[in-house]
Amino acid sequence: MSMLLTRLVSPTRSAVCRSPRYGSMCMRTLSTAGNGKTDQALRRSYLYVPSSSDRMLDKSLSTPSDDSVPPSPHDKDSARQRLSTHTPEHKLPHPERIAVRLNDITTPFFENDISEILKSPFVRTLVLPKIHSVRDLHHVSRAIRTSRDRTSTSFPIRIVASVESARSAWNLGEIASWTSEYGPDAGGKLGALLVYCADTSVVRTPSRLELLYVRSQIAIAAKAFGLDSIDMVCVNYKDLNYLKDECEDGRRLGFNGKQAIHPTQVDIIHSTFVPTEKEILRAATILRQMEVAHSSQKGAFGLEMEGGGKEMIDAPMLKQAENIIRVAKAAGLEIPGVG
Repeated sequence: MSMLLTRLVSPTRSAVCRSPRYGSMCMRTLSTAGNGKTDQALRRSYLYVPSSSDRMLDKSLSTPSDDSVPPSPHDKDSARQRLSTHTPEHKLPHPERIAVRLNDITTPFFENDISEILKSPFVRTLVLPKIHSVRDLHHVSRAIRTSRDRTSTSFPIRIVASVESARSAWNLGEIASWTSEYGPDAGGKLGALLVYCADTSVVRTPSRLELLYVRSQIAIAAKAFGLDSIDMVCVNYKDLNYLKDECEDGRRLGFNGKQAIHPTQVDIIHSTFVPTEKEILRAATILRQMEVAHSSQKGAFGLEMEGGGKEMIDAPMLKQAENIIRVAKAAGLEIPGVG
């Protein structure tokens, strides 16, 4: 994007944008549950907000807005300045809930973007568009180290890599496994992969089948290396039923969350990227019955299934149940007591 502020309902850019356009600076905000609690474990929605407008930046603190930053050098400089003056502690959410999406590393704006934004102690996450290979991540890491040497800040920087091209999809395993040559504290640490399909020549349809392979690969690569995976934007932001369907599809593929381009999308994203009541009940039952089985020195047990029969529960399914309960607790959902 351009420089965008993002809020973490999910991560945020330097400014919230309706559709991340190349060459602008945005702030992304990362949001969690609707209970007002800051949640370090869940990053379900990445809502984009443009830093080229004071009004939108102020509005983003309560209700994120759209639009990106125009591409001229003057507009970029203006957006960068607005963002730097918009980050006093009393205005912004917790630093862990804010991210800035920079101009990509091939633009003339990248060096100034990263140098300026890392002066702020309130930004801990950088969203990097057009990451095609580990070479690009090394470039970003060197820029982080150079900028931090000048500012003497020490908190770790989390990097979100945007997978936008056929080349980046081809290099997915190397990208997901990347570590900084300077170590995570000095050079940044990869924390998430973000889907933004741009130059794959795929014709997008409502079925999303044409994107199934790439999206599945991104979700799997992220899981393999302990990263978050953030699904693509639903561009039809006025059709909330379709958004719900797209969110459910993303969750089935293994994504942790989804990008948002309009504030009306956030509630549906949050309510979908959590376990259902039925899933929570099943997980709680598995954990309770596994305790009983272990006390009887058994390594597995049969769980009653709907409609009759029994399902064998062993260590892998126990791990899945534990993860469901962890996510449910992080989202502030009720965990039923199981006798």
